[in-house]
Amino acid sequence: MTEQLDSRVHISLDRLMRLQHQAVGFSFLPRQPIHSLLAGRHSSTLRGRGLNFEELRRYRSGDDIRMLDWKVTRRLKKPHVRVFTEEKERTITLVVDQRVAMFFGSKQAMKSVVAAELAALAGWRGLSSGDRIGAVIFNDQTIVELKPQRSRHQLVRILNEIADFNQRLSIGALASPEQLNQVLKRVCQQATHDNLICIISDLTGADSTTDQAISRLSQHNDVLLGFVYDSFESSLPKGGKLAVSDGDLQIEIDTNDGNLREQYQSQFDHRLNRARDYFQKRGVPVLPINTEQAVVQQLRELLNQSGHRGAMVARLQGRA
Repeated sequence: MTEQLDSRVHISLDRLMRLQHQAVGFSFLPRQPIHSLLAGRHSSTLRGRGLNFEELRRYRSGDDIRMLDWKVTRRLKKPHVRVFTEEKERTITLVVDQRVAMFFGSKQAMKSVVAAELAALAGWRGLSSGDRIGAVIFNDQTIVELKPQRSRHQLVRILNEIADFNQRLSIGALASPEQLNQVLKRVCQQATHDNLICIISDLTGADSTTDQAISRLSQHNDVLLGFVYDSFESSLPKGGKLAVSDGDLQIEIDTNDGNLREQYQSQFDHRLNRARDYFQKRGVPVLPINTEQAVVQQLRELLNQSGHRGAMVARLQGRA
């Protein structure tokens, strides 16, 4: 796109680059304050970085007795401990949904823009921690995979690809709800173990196949869901009869119709409840991100670095 972009509708690479300086005050590691979604009884089993075995040596005063190697201790008649070092990096895979269902927003930005910003913040945060960053970016017709690397150059490539996908979005695109499962199938093949998989989507098209893919991924990886939504999706505002169009077809709906409003909200509740009930039972934390507030502000509240329960946490846990 050569014309000036409306940042509420389409994202630019420059905007994603500038988010580097905002990617502070939150962490995807498991050591979180008590109210964080990554801590507590209904939360994640995130492992963070793994441990590499370094050496076997004689016990020294102050060593953790849990690291005693009892077989070696019995054989040599002297206490020996196993020494581990934390891995210097882990692999983060960003799964970024840029389908036409994401090209919607009634407040500050389109869901597709919010998803792009969330991916950028996660990427910059991971890179600053020394992690390798890869991505699977998709729309309704195309899937692009970028292999994980620990380099700024690779992250810029990922952000450029996200911006390109985002700028190609238009209301006339053909929707493909089943694309989500095709993407997760590829991610399952790619991410064998010890990855952090950040799925950023509104879950359009999620079904039992999606559940199976998430179960498979979470067996040997950490999985995190950034559930992007717009408040207009969760509750249809009363406005009388309105004309709704996709650019080709047009229908008239009565937003004061109680049955219509109930059906409308139940569809959203179904998607959110799937995320909450199914994903969190498998140790997959769900971060509901709306289109009204700044993404980084919501991340800090949800991951609760300030020690206070964020409003979005209450929204997620309080829904019936």
